[in-house]
Amino acid sequence: MAERSYDVVMVGAGMVGATAACLLARAGYSVAVIEAREPAEYREDSPVGLRVSALSPGAAAILEQAGAWKAISRQRHCAYRRMQVEDRQARQRLDLTAGEFGMERLGTIVENDLVQWSLWQCLQNLGGIELLCPAQISDLRLDSDQPVVSLADGRQLATHLLVGADGADSVVRQALGIEQDYWCYAQQGIVGVVETARPNAGVAWQRFLPGGPLALLPLADGRSSMVWTRPSADAQRLLGLEDAEFLAELNAALQAADDQLDEFPGGVRQCGKRAAFDLSMQLGKTYASGRTALIGDAAHVVHPLAGQGVNLGLLDAAALVETVLQARQAGESPVSERSLQRFARWRRSESEIMARGIDSLRTLFGVESLAPLRQLGLAAVSRSWVLKDGFIRRAAGRNQNAPALARGISLAQLMAA
Repeated sequence: MAERSYDVVMVGAGMVGATAACLLARAGYSVAVIEAREPAEYREDSPVGLRVSALSPGAAAILEQAGAWKAISRQRHCAYRRMQVEDRQARQRLDLTAGEFGMERLGTIVENDLVQWSLWQCLQNLGGIELLCPAQISDLRLDSDQPVVSLADGRQLATHLLVGADGADSVVRQALGIEQDYWCYAQQGIVGVVETARPNAGVAWQRFLPGGPLALLPLADGRSSMVWTRPSADAQRLLGLEDAEFLAELNAALQAADDQLDEFPGGVRQCGKRAAFDLSMQLGKTYASGRTALIGDAAHVVHPLAGQGVNLGLLDAAALVETVLQARQAGESPVSERSLQRFARWRRSESEIMARGIDSLRTLFGVESLAPLRQLGLAAVSRSWVLKDGFIRRAAGRNQNAPALARGISLAQLMAA
């Protein structure tokens, strides 16, 4: 079967791969997207999904340029303007509010299923994109100026740029032979939707506990999405409890250590279906090789403590598009090794700062004997606007080194620069 040629072949149409494909197509590139299965249709009258993302303002700006944010914002979502972080053992609290930093919101809680479905509609409707689904890769030939992807049905796709956005077990990364730094935390994140005594009025709440943090993220109907990190064996024990027993243990974890800590959001009255997922950290040694780049979980996986996994991936997508456009404007080949290595250095540096920072926080808050040090640290951050501003800008995806699209520059402006 004859080869078909594209500017870009995107392997994986999850949230990150689909975003990158849409941005590249809007920038005028021909893009083939390979995906094994179509996502389930999102319906607003269906139960709230167990997996949600705390999308930063920078991530929302990227999704807007990709063409998906308008559809997302019309469905159920919840902006949060306040973040409350507590250390139960150190008896210290840190409050962050959007207005303090001149921001409309700190982030938006959105179901992953909604983000995925909205992007899928963009993939289907945008010109310049050929969506190949269902499709399976049978072979990758990466040792030439034009990578070639062979599919199980016999089709062959030649491309100037191959992008691996195919998740933590990336076939593309493995084909490139890129090694990873890997940490297994022996922890699982228990997720579920909970109803509390008082409706969650748009506060992202997190308490550090022995064994792992507990987070309640606001949903549009006043309920909260729960993410409770526990050692793997205990997580499985908690999953096996009857509802009443589980609620009793959850409420014990929610109870404040003393009157200095706000007991928001009150006792949990009800918890729906529960599930758990393994936690790890993975960092690829590089994010590019030859004419191939990695983005999202194919490049890095971080602990969900700070809710930055999807945000980091969307920043990758925006950075890749920015790199390709800058190279084109400079008269370079947009997919030369030189330009892709610039992308790789940029994004690996940023994701490593975030990943190792989160890992350090996890260690700091996981050791009981360090409670006095944590108390001093939280108190210092609470009193310093400069420290809080630096933290918020990075978490918002709008620090100085963030991609232009995350900082509010439009794709049209980027193309005209």
